[in-house]
Amino acid sequence: MKGTTGVQLLIKITTAAISAAALASSCILMRAPSTESEGGALLACSVVCSVLLILEYIFFGSSTQKYIAKSASQLNSTEKESLLNFPEPAVIIDSQKSIVWYNKLFGKSVFTDEEAYGLNIEDIFKIDMDKIYSNEGDTVCHKDKFYNVRAIHTEHSEDMSMLCFIDKTDYVELDYEMRQSRQSVMIIMIDNYEELISNIRESEKAHILVSIESLIENFTEGTTGISRRAGNDRFYVILEERFLKPIIDKRFEILEKARRISIGERRNLTLSIGVGHEADDLAESEKYAKQALDMCLGRGGDQAAVRTENGYEFYGGQSKGMSKNTRVKSRMMASALTELINSSERVLIMGHSYGDLDSIGSATGLCEAVKSMGKESYVVVDPDNNLSKTLIKYVSDNSIKNYYMPPKDALSKIDDETLLIITDTHNPELVDSKEVFAKAKHIAVIDHHRLMVRSIEKSDLFYHEPSASSASEMVAELLEYFPENAKVSSLAAEALLSGIMLDTKNFVMNTGVRTFEAAAYLKKLGADMIAVKKMFANSLDTYMNKADIITSSEIYRKCAIACAEKSADNIRVAASKAADEMLEITGVNASFVLYELGGRINISARSLGRYNVQVIMEQLGGGGHHEMAACQLDTDMASAKKKLFEAIDDYIRNN
Repeated sequence: MKGTTGVQLLIKITTAAISAAALASSCILMRAPSTESEGGALLACSVVCSVLLILEYIFFGSSTQKYIAKSASQLNSTEKESLLNFPEPAVIIDSQKSIVWYNKLFGKSVFTDEEAYGLNIEDIFKIDMDKIYSNEGDTVCHKDKFYNVRAIHTEHSEDMSMLCFIDKTDYVELDYEMRQSRQSVMIIMIDNYEELISNIRESEKAHILVSIESLIENFTEGTTGISRRAGNDRFYVILEERFLKPIIDKRFEILEKARRISIGERRNLTLSIGVGHEADDLAESEKYAKQALDMCLGRGGDQAAVRTENGYEFYGGQSKGMSKNTRVKSRMMASALTELINSSERVLIMGHSYGDLDSIGSATGLCEAVKSMGKESYVVVDPDNNLSKTLIKYVSDNSIKNYYMPPKDALSKIDDETLLIITDTHNPELVDSKEVFAKAKHIAVIDHHRLMVRSIEKSDLFYHEPSASSASEMVAELLEYFPENAKVSSLAAEALLSGIMLDTKNFVMNTGVRTFEAAAYLKKLGADMIAVKKMFANSLDTYMNKADIITSSEIYRKCAIACAEKSADNIRVAASKAADEMLEITGVNASFVLYELGGRINISARSLGRYNVQVIMEQLGGGGHHEMAACQLDTDMASAKKKLFEAIDDYIRNN
């Protein structure tokens, strides 16, 4: 309901003038017989105008006055004087949220455009009417000022409420400035610095160091931040939050600029950046930054991780992790693992759910080494839900030792003197048996997948090497540094070799020098390539399902995407093999196969290295490796496909 405005007042005056003029003219005209009819018409017109004015005054013009009169009648003189001179802007609204009264301060400092009588409070302010009745009230912004608005029902009427506007502009601006000036810590590390400069001339080293220094200086230029070298391969940068946000919004352009710095003939510089912010103090920001940097290194480097109290955000990650030629870490881990084994009465080894040849193969090789050291040892695996039935049958048929144990039997074996070794995963949600994992007191982890936010935190040993091709490769390296009594037969060597061949797609993908060295070591132990090849044999149904999946594929932004129309017992294997073969399509950088299993949509992702499928799968709640990843979605096929398209679009847009 609008208040009386200047236009409305002009219309009223004009209407009243016309009515008065018509009344006077009618009286004059009615005196003459010749104009009696015209005078009657004018008289009728004046009567109608007068009636309209009276009605307008009664039903419209006096509405606000009625509200004010009604409100005023309920207030004594002291209350009226107090409200008018209330030290904060105040408004009284009715049950329809219309303003029926406001004090002088409100009209002077808050709403100065026009009279506010009759206006709806929600038309003036973006206000939460439920929140203003709470103790905290609601914060509203009007004309670059911030107010805390609180409301109470008036004592005289529950239909009316009084709203108080407390100016908190200074507090909001001070709080904003405090948050913007909060200091954040950024740790920038050069990936594999020692190996990068090990074989170049001194003059080239000097040139590279100057290039890196200039890169960091340009990075902080235009900010109030400072940078300091904290070693040959890392820098500390401290800057305010106001300057960090633009860096994050631009997705850390320094990563791309670093890749343009060439080292030698075929190598480029890459950086890992850990950022800690939104912490209580500078020390906590540094702690967050170190944790974020560890996440970057665990994911292969060449990326930035932002750590806050709510978790991690990742940027970059386009390059594959650089393999390390040194085996110092392997030797140290082998020594530490040997001590854990010797101090335990028994050792249980478990891989991830639906264990494949790498998961079960690495566990089998390690199990035999532990047995030869005189310790009781078993591989914990679900006999029905796994992808390594051929390996399990091959080992069981050719060995008199009992290697494999179902999870329900393993639960009775676990006590305080039992060591549980997890292979081929570091995610507690993906282990073969969560019950076995939860009961174990001593845990060791051996994994090659890029580090995920959800990882096993409390472990006696955490051996993580994202540059390794497979968990089987890591175990093969460990076995070389085990005691002499830890002997491994050709049978276990074949199990390990099958895991390497699976994850490298027969030594094609994600292979390094150490991969071939591990394979050579296993071959020296007597591994038979023909026997290993037989473990990859599949049924005719699997080949037919694989062919059907490939036939249904489509190309989207240089990605081959296929949906399995039917489910089968071998759908996991068929989907995995179909994803591998779809990479052979010309112009395809990545492949994705969607299939339904257990009421969920599973996605198998593969890449030749151009696209990082791990980053794409992480957007959907999954993970994996740069060239091999997967995820599961609780949705239908159409929705899963739509989400996959959106994840691909987002990845291409950001990279």
